Amino acid sequence: MSRDDSAMARADLLRLWRLLAPQRAWMLGGAAVALLALLANVGLLAVSGWFIAAMALAGVAGSAINYFTPAALIRALAIARTGGRYAERLLTHEATFRILARLRVWLYLAIEPLAPARLDLLRSTDLLSRLQADIDTLDQVYLRLLLPAGVAGVGVLGMLGAMALFSPAVALLGAGWLLLAGAVLPWWAWRRGRAAGREALELRNALRVEAGDALAGALELRVYGAESAWLRRVDAASEQLLLRQRLLSDLAGASGAATGLCANLALASALALALPAVAAARLPAQDLPMLALFALGAFEAVAPLPLAFQLLGEMLAAARRVFELAETAPAVAEPARPRAKPVGCELSLRGLRMRYADDAPWVLDGVDLELPAGSRLALVGASGAGKSSLLHVLTRLREYQQGSVRVGGCELRELRSDDARELFAVVGQHDYLFHGTVLDNLLLARPDATQAEVEAACRTARLHDVIQAFPEGYLTPLGEGGALLSGGQARRLAIARALLKDAPIWLLDEPAEALDATTQRELFEALAEAVRGRTVLLITHRLGGLGALVDQVALLRDGRIARPDQALGSDS
Repeated sequence: MSRDDSAMARADLLRLWRLLAPQRAWMLGGAAVALLALLANVGLLAVSGWFIAAMALAGVAGSAINYFTPAALIRALAIARTGGRYAERLLTHEATFRILARLRVWLYLAIEPLAPARLDLLRSTDLLSRLQADIDTLDQVYLRLLLPAGVAGVGVLGMLGAMALFSPAVALLGAGWLLLAGAVLPWWAWRRGRAAGREALELRNALRVEAGDALAGALELRVYGAESAWLRRVDAASEQLLLRQRLLSDLAGASGAATGLCANLALASALALALPAVAAARLPAQDLPMLALFALGAFEAVAPLPLAFQLLGEMLAAARRVFELAETAPAVAEPARPRAKPVGCELSLRGLRMRYADDAPWVLDGVDLELPAGSRLALVGASGAGKSSLLHVLTRLREYQQGSVRVGGCELRELRSDDARELFAVVGQHDYLFHGTVLDNLLLARPDATQAEVEAACRTARLHDVIQAFPEGYLTPLGEGGALLSGGQARRLAIARALLKDAPIWLLDEPAEALDATTQRELFEALAEAVRGRTVLLITHRLGGLGALVDQVALLRDGRIARPDQALGSDS
């Protein structure tokens, strides 16, 4: 690993530690009870060895021995071990779940301003993988790395100190074996496993992307006979992943065996040092099994460390993927000193130019448009003319590079994005419907709306009777993506949601799509009354049936207004 990579790894771990600050009390609580359980377990093993040996020696010598104190200590240690294990599971898992929730919410809040301009550059499967699988990997940083490393560091020092009270030589030799198993072996496992762990994570993500693409395009793959080619790519990636996993598995086995060997060598070393001391009467005979078992039990503290550091490469790779996404700059920058939300609803576009990249052609190339308060204009243009891009600019989903956009006399980019969006009620071509009830989806526009207001909006959108026919009315679940509704019904629900928002400016993108002629006419007549006094910009590729809703037409061609502010004289 280069110096730059090492510095980046340290920075990522430090940043992750700062992110986990709200959960540190739970993390430290889990570490404390884990340390208690460790010390109680090792102490139980050592004291039991001493007690058995002492009782045997007392029996042989026929002498008296205090039975009650060591017996009570053994019972106390057994209870502490059992209670500590139980409390450790509770606290560490609670901390882990809180860490997961914290990281997922933090990442969502970090990427929410990136939509759609920056997130369009990522495949949806890759984005989901970062939100789910990479965050799942990061929760292991506490449970698999920080917790065992912290407990081992404190626990080993405590155990060596206790051991040194009986035999400094045994404690010193045990420290050497513990250093080998708890520092050298983890370093070796990390060095050997970091590349394989990083590559395994990348390959798993690639397989998820391949599987997601295949599921989305399964019909096309079958129609064009491309299934076998896709399967060959998946098989090749799977084979590469298995090679990395085999390497990591072999490494885990080797490091585990090496740790066990160190533990047994520490036991043998303790016996080799203690036996001459017992023979020379420098060490009580009952201390011999205690020291030997103490030396062996101490390795419980360092046993998880080689595997933990072996996984560090995968954890760091997941952290880098997550932080790279979170560090992406939004396409739309928030103003340093935002202005107050304007009261007026007039809309003025002058010399507006926008493109998706510095080297891309202009999508909007000098748009000039004036919409006085209360005016209703249809912007007509073929696909690719820039109509949807104009909507994205107005709702601050994409930045405009040149020109001016003023709403109520205020420059749009001088407003906070949320304030700017509150000025618009939008019915887009692909308004998303969540897997909730009809009412849940409607209340997204205004959570405090009453049932009467919801029903009134649905009646205007010609949807109330349809909803009433559902098994549970407004409490009927829509299914994933609004699967319960037809295309026309979904469009009318989006219109009802916009009616509930009651914003001063309406932006309608193909509102009549998927509606039959009768429903379209009735809907436009109802909308014409509902939007009275509001500014309306309607985007469409055809004018049929719009006479009731708009009174002006503008033609958008090649990113410019080619025929602005023409009175609407027909439905053609």
